[in-house]
Amino acid sequence: MRAALDRYLVHLESERRVSPHTLRAYRRDLEDFLARAWARRARPPVVTDLNLREIRSELADLYGEVQASTLARKLSSLRSFAEFLRRDGTLPDNEAALVRRPKQRVRLPVALPVEDIAPMIDGPGHAAGPLGLRDVAILEVLYGAGLRVSECAGLDLEHLAWAGDDLSLRVVVGKGGKDRVVPLGSAGAAALRAWLAQRDDLSKVTGRKGQPVFLSRRGARISVRTIRELVYRRCLATGARARVGPHGLRHSFATHLLESGCDLRSIQRMLGHASLSTTQRYTHLDLGHLTDIYERAHPRAQVSKPPPRP
Repeated sequence: MRAALDRYLVHLESERRVSPHTLRAYRRDLEDFLARAWARRARPPVVTDLNLREIRSELADLYGEVQASTLARKLSSLRSFAEFLRRDGTLPDNEAALVRRPKQRVRLPVALPVEDIAPMIDGPGHAAGPLGLRDVAILEVLYGAGLRVSECAGLDLEHLAWAGDDLSLRVVVGKGGKDRVVPLGSAGAAALRAWLAQRDDLSKVTGRKGQPVFLSRRGARISVRTIRELVYRRCLATGARARVGPHGLRHSFATHLLESGCDLRSIQRMLGHASLSTTQRYTHLDLGHLTDIYERAHPRAQVSKPPPRP
């Protein structure tokens, strides 16, 4: 089974082009399965050990030790591995598909109210000089384009497409390596122009692939950790009602667009989600907002209602 696992990991990296984080998670889950299967049978595991009984034993061993979300992820790894082996003829069936996913508690993402966003971006307390301009531009990009923190850190100058005062971002660091183009509003475009006018004074990037948009105080590409710390710091400094990270701004981007009447499919494309169900988890509206959108958008909502009975 070790050789089969190595083939599968190469398939994930070179053909499916999963992110490094996903590849590490799959590798860890499947290597844990191999180690436990070896311990249970006192012999090296073979591909036929990837069967219904063995998978159920694996999940039973872990039950109570890890959260339901971790169990679900491990089962997903086993299902995907077994399906790969079924397709290449190594396994006759994918028995992992017969195992029921553990029930998980649904958690709604935290989104900031609209009124908390402006103080976070435009309020006082930013660093002086070029770093302050950089921080404002980062916040505008995270909230204005809904980028993941890794996508924001990975932006290069060549990914900025200017058309007069209009700006769109070509995002190439998304999950699965799928490119997408996302518009950025006038406030974000103005913040980026202000930062880029000062960027060269800080840049020390030479002889490397790509010219990063956002730089650290030392002149190299900014780190994901620095961006996270920036968002947390601004939440505390402006008294936001929730302490969110960069992903919270991404949730806020999607939720506020939907509240304003943007359709879910467009939001899905801007977020770079493969599945619409994933986008639905990123957006949560109360019934009042949904009713307002319905009244504005649905043709039958405008039909006059019959008068109340006396």
